[in-house]
Amino acid sequence: MSNYIILVPLLPLLGFLLNVFLGKKHFSKAMVTTIALGSVALAFLVTVITFFEFLNSGEESIKVTYYQFAQIGSFSLPFSLLVDPLSLLMMLVVTGVGFLIHIYAVGYMSHDVDYPRFFSYLNLFMFSMLLLVSSANYFFLFIGWEGVGVSSFLLIGFWFKNTNFTYAGMKAMLMNRTGDLGFFAGIMLIYVVFGSLEFDKVFSRANDFESGTFIITMITILLFIGASAKSAQIPLYTWLPDAMAGPTPVSALMHAATMVTAGIYLIARSNILFALAPVTLNIVAITGLCTALLAAFIALSQNDIKKVLAYSTVSQLGYMCMALGVTAFSSAMFHFMTHAFFKALLFLCAGSIIHAMSNEQDVRNMGGLKKHLPITFLTFLLATLAIAGIPPLSGFFSKDEILVHAFEYNVVFWGFALFGALLTSFYMFRLLFLTFYGEFRGTHEQKHHLHESPNVMTYPLIILAVLSAIGGFVGIPQLLGGSQKFDKFLEPVFSKAELKLSHLETAHLSHATEWTLMGVSIALIIMSILLARRIYFIKKIIPVSEKVKLSFWHNLSYHKFYIDELYRYILIRPMHFIHDFLNLRIEAGIIDRKVNGTGDAVMGFSKYLRLLQNGKTGYYIFGMVIGLVVILALNFIF
Repeated sequence: MSNYIILVPLLPLLGFLLNVFLGKKHFSKAMVTTIALGSVALAFLVTVITFFEFLNSGEESIKVTYYQFAQIGSFSLPFSLLVDPLSLLMMLVVTGVGFLIHIYAVGYMSHDVDYPRFFSYLNLFMFSMLLLVSSANYFFLFIGWEGVGVSSFLLIGFWFKNTNFTYAGMKAMLMNRTGDLGFFAGIMLIYVVFGSLEFDKVFSRANDFESGTFIITMITILLFIGASAKSAQIPLYTWLPDAMAGPTPVSALMHAATMVTAGIYLIARSNILFALAPVTLNIVAITGLCTALLAAFIALSQNDIKKVLAYSTVSQLGYMCMALGVTAFSSAMFHFMTHAFFKALLFLCAGSIIHAMSNEQDVRNMGGLKKHLPITFLTFLLATLAIAGIPPLSGFFSKDEILVHAFEYNVVFWGFALFGALLTSFYMFRLLFLTFYGEFRGTHEQKHHLHESPNVMTYPLIILAVLSAIGGFVGIPQLLGGSQKFDKFLEPVFSKAELKLSHLETAHLSHATEWTLMGVSIALIIMSILLARRIYFIKKIIPVSEKVKLSFWHNLSYHKFYIDELYRYILIRPMHFIHDFLNLRIEAGIIDRKVNGTGDAVMGFSKYLRLLQNGKTGYYIFGMVIGLVVILALNFIF
């Protein structure tokens, strides 16, 4: 069945081609839906079958080559797909969660006039993401990487008549291009050093390098630049909150469950290279920790429901990045999986709320929705408990693993990471209480139209809620009587990197220490939740208008540390100044003047020259005689 793994990316590509060219004029709405959902459902089915066949095969990885894409001298570039635990995990999450979001989008986008275009873009994204995670070399991974960027631009700016949405799409595109330049340079350097772009050849030859080699450090830093942009790490994270301008299914699919984890996947896939670059690992860990804390602090005061979830995504990506930096590769991917479940659920619940509130997204205008949206409330509550790390939900297991590895790596890292977890539980329950409890604060018309979403939207919520509840059981640690099946499943992918890292001096914790860390974490998280309950449920404090003077820290959080304004001041304004200087002084003042001057000179000369063409025969004969006399005179003289 591994030979048919190519169907996984090809089926969504086929759905895209059919709907984009025939959907609007030739297909009914039902046909568009069938093609869009059917292609992803079949891709998920093929992935599931391949997954079980791979488990029964006993192989560590299977590389399937379909044709030779390029052959130039000694350079060979086959089109190959890779079937191994990491690629299968990614494909299962992308197709599984993606299919649920497609179903949800049928109800959410049912009244949109560009329904076929929307689903064609979704299928294009699925194809690009699946090509990215299944490719067996860096070249086709980069093709999928760029395809994801293009799809993101199209979907974020889907409602392009709103200039703010178009601007958000352009911002995402430009910031990701910054990272892509680093990624591309890293790929070029990989070929120069290893003579190949195939994963198996690159990673095999990497074993010959010593840890800390300069060239490997350079390669990994360049790869991390690409990863930090795609996975929204400092300083290239500001595009993701603005990307919430797109339809909510887009936010759930691309900016919670799949696209933004592409950078995490890139680092995990290149684990052997990063294991040979301890300097880069430290950069990755510190960047991830700083991103997690900064985004969590910003989320504390945001009032747009999708913006809170967006900064939460940035924060959780920071945790995954930190886990990779402290060499907890399996833990990072475990948190990727659980995060895909509960964060996709949170975004879809937000979409259900916005749908019920007639497109209102400000939590200050909500409240009391618990009785009007019971299914949305229960699923949102479960997802909130999961992301907060309450046992035995999925987020508890994955986040606890990261915190334990952070403690083994550095106690200071653990302290800051735990503080970030407390902030997460606080702002998520703040969001829960402001949205679902208290009195309704919206308009009378909004209250009159409050209703639960249709079944096509609530069924995906229920399924994701179940996954958010039980998804963590695949990685129960030995401390709690589990066998850590998830880590063992991914062990073939990370075993070589772990061997290279075996010399690192990390503390191996006793069970007593692990129990203590777990107990402290749970106790502090519960205290954080109770604090949010006291402020926003018991005291019923509602966030004030931005026009009201805020405290220094609240103001800093509310205005997102003025990072966008800082970028505008130190990057955009100087670029505008350079543009104006080049345009007015160089382009218009020198180049245009010379070009236009040449044209004006020709026009002026021709203005007088054309007087010679007056149409009189005698004048022409006279001119011929004068010409002959001049020629004879010159011949006589010279």
